[in-house]
Parts: sequence; structure tokens; C-alpha cells
Amino acid sequence: MLDVAEPKEQEERTLIARAVKRDREAFGLLYDRHVTRVYRHVYYMVGNPSEAEDLTAQAFLQAWRAIERYQARGAPFVSWLMRIAHNLGVSHLRSRKPSAELPETLVDRSREGNPSEVLQRNADGERVREAIMRLRDEHRRVIILRFVEDLDYREVAEIVGKSVPAVRVIQHRALKALRQQMLLQDEQEAAANA
Repeated sequence: MLDVAEPKEQEERTLIARAVKRDREAFGLLYDRHVTRVYRHVYYMVGNPSEAEDLTAQAFLQAWRAIERYQARGAPFVSWLMRIAHNLGVSHLRSRKPSAELPETLVDRSREGNPSEVLQRNADGERVREAIMRLRDEHRRVIILRFVEDLDYREVAEIVGKSVPAVRVIQHRALKALRQQMLLQDEQEAAANA
């Protein structure tokens, strides 16, 4: 049986080989394939569209400059690219002043359902987003990569520079902390409404 993913993977390998030879068109096609995913990841990290655009551009520029080194790494191209973007995002967050502004990351923008259902989903998404943003950086990154970006453990491990077992432990602790954040929010809302 023909594997549908195989032609895409082969095409990607061909584009990478061309990009290593400084073929801008091939790299442009790689950019088109991955820019949305990279931007979304960086946006979830920094919470600012303008900063996310700048960091996404920087990630692709760094990837272009270092594309020859990708071949030797053996990781999927998207994991390598996301690692570059992730590291830029972490550096950016360390360098900027703390901000009270939260990114619009997990709010459900669905237009399906009646208006009250949409409002409730948006409110629930906002609560989850706020709780995630209060997690430690390491916990927040793993939660976003696993559940927003829908990456597997191996891909997350490659991006954050940890082993797969370490990512599993971080995820477990992050989910526990997220649960605690949500319970704390519930208690605070109940006290405010009492």
C-alpha cells in the first residue's frame, strides 16, 4: 500500500537538497510550507503579532543561513526550524520587560452554534489561556507545543532540547499545575460572586 506521506517527505528532502545549494526558490517553497506553523508557535510564545512576525522572519533567515548544517542533524526539517524559532522566542522573552498583556491564543473563534454557546466557548478558552500564561515558561512551552501545535513527544523534545522522558515529566507537571491554576480561578470567581 502506498504511503501518502512518503511523496511529501521525498519532495521536502528534494527542496532541502536544493536549498543547501542556495536555491532561493526551493527555500521559498519550504517557507510557504512552514511559515504558518512557525508564526503560530512564536505568537503563542510572545503574544504580540508584530513581534511574532519579526521573530518568524528571523527564524527563516537563520534557517537559510544554516541550511547546510540541517542535513547532518537528522531531525525532521520542521522540528529543526521550530527549534530555531523556539530559541529566538525564548531569547526575546528574556530580553523584554514583563507585560500584563496576554496573547489571544486559545480563544475559540468558531462561528458555529448559537451566540451564547460561542460566547461561553470564548470565555472558557480565555480562562484556559490565562491559566496557561501563568504557568512557568518551561511548562507553558510544552503545553503549547503538545496541545496547541499538536506535536508528538519526540518533536517537542527536539524543539525544547530535552529527552522524550523529560518532556513527558514536564507535561505531567504542567497539566497538574494547569489544573491547579484552573481550580484557583474557580475559587477566586466564586469568592468574587459571593
